[in-house]
Amino acid sequence: MKGFIAFILLSLGLLPAFAQNEQSPIVEKDFDYKDWTYKNVRIDANTNLREFSKGKKLVLVVYFAPWCPNWKHDVAFVQGLYHKYKASGLEIIGVGEYDPVPLMKTHLDTYKITFPTVYESDSRASIDKTVHYSQRREAGDTRKWGSPWYVFLDPASLERTGDVLAKKVNVVNGELIKIEAERFIRDRLGMKVDAVKAGVSKNDTLEICEPAGNSALLKNPQP
Repeated sequence: MKGFIAFILLSLGLLPAFAQNEQSPIVEKDFDYKDWTYKNVRIDANTNLREFSKGKKLVLVVYFAPWCPNWKHDVAFVQGLYHKYKASGLEIIGVGEYDPVPLMKTHLDTYKITFPTVYESDSRASIDKTVHYSQRREAGDTRKWGSPWYVFLDPASLERTGDVLAKKVNVVNGELIKIEAERFIRDRLGMKVDAVKAGVSKNDTLEICEPAGNSALLKNPQP
């Protein structure tokens, strides 16, 4: 009997870690999304977002912490979008956060990420000190780590000069709803939207970066 009670308590304790779903819709937000220049993860060079966006039809900026299970839920899908739509005008750039650069490199290799990736921060201690943190809060994201966080940019409408790149952008404050994301991308690229088939259940469950109320269950940084 004691064993059964312990099992029930354990199950209830783990429920938040496996039942929470942080998938979020694409929403248009009014805030000053700032231009940035960050160091590349793989090569010794800097990338400026305004320059990077020139000549593209659509740019997707994805902020991620390599150790975060929520990001790992999306990573293969995002890489697939890059492979599938790059030739049609989609560009994706990753912004690594809250992990040492060597671990970021290992993460890119492990998940075979080929889209360009830069980094803003390289330590968890920077959690509330990054531009990523302040910008996503402006966009209504109340999560602790904000991984992943997505920003869609229309290169044709970006500000040509100044610190502000765009004053109105589409964001995703969580994981992508896959069928919605692909339809949005195809629409912005001038492609048939009804060609996208539903393949992800809205009842999918995810692990989370910080299980509610139990910091002991936080995932250790790993590739």
